[in-house]
Amino acid sequence: MLTSDTITRLADELAVADREHTVIPRITARHPEATVEDSYAIQGVWRDRQIAAGRRLVGRKIGLTSRAMQLATGITEPDYGVMFDDTVHESGAMIPAAEYSNVRIEVELAFVLKQPLTGPDCTLEAVIAATDYVVPALEVLNSHIELEGRTIVDTISDNAAYGAMVLGTVRRRPDDVDLRWVPGLLFKNGEIEETGVAAGVLGHPARGVAWLADKLHQHGDRLEAGEIILAGSFTRPVWVEAGDTVLADYGDFGTIECRIA
Repeated sequence: MLTSDTITRLADELAVADREHTVIPRITARHPEATVEDSYAIQGVWRDRQIAAGRRLVGRKIGLTSRAMQLATGITEPDYGVMFDDTVHESGAMIPAAEYSNVRIEVELAFVLKQPLTGPDCTLEAVIAATDYVVPALEVLNSHIELEGRTIVDTISDNAAYGAMVLGTVRRRPDDVDLRWVPGLLFKNGEIEETGVAAGVLGHPARGVAWLADKLHQHGDRLEAGEIILAGSFTRPVWVEAGDTVLADYGDFGTIECRIA
């Protein structure tokens, strides 16, 4: 376990990297004794300082829930991070690449809650009942820790590599559609880069939300009504840079477009 001073120092490093859009050496290379709980403590220090500075928490992101993402990163268990109000964009948004590090795009579904959701033993059925609507989303990844050799401890410390999200416009009640079969076709500059279906997230994307409710319960927290939950990508991440145009086609859930500026 890391000392409180070390946790604070690493949170400070990540805050500077976030402001300056830079990358720091792997935490696990410098502190191989660091645990998953240490990494959530680092994230928590950073989160609390953001809130104290006036940012408003609007939801959480879940990462590494699909086999595609686990193979892409070499990490075999999910993680989560927080999302603030100034990171939410609508389809058609301009995403400034210079404000992020290691910029990639993922295809996801977002669950917007109408009721609080808590663990332990949260079920898929409980997630469906607590969800107001589901909407397609793109996640912009933003990694401030060197990618080579990273572990889940590194990614969690870095707020699960969350940068921003772009929301679609088609909203559906979760019991009106079989969410397992929502498709995702991701195009970059008119060329198809990735395809998948939402069942790639733990067999059903709502299971990712149930996992998060249980994990938050372990940390003395819960999901609140109104929160947006990014359930995890069902395609591998696609690298983007300034000048790229991204379009994701979700079938009956419509499309999302954004431009990387």
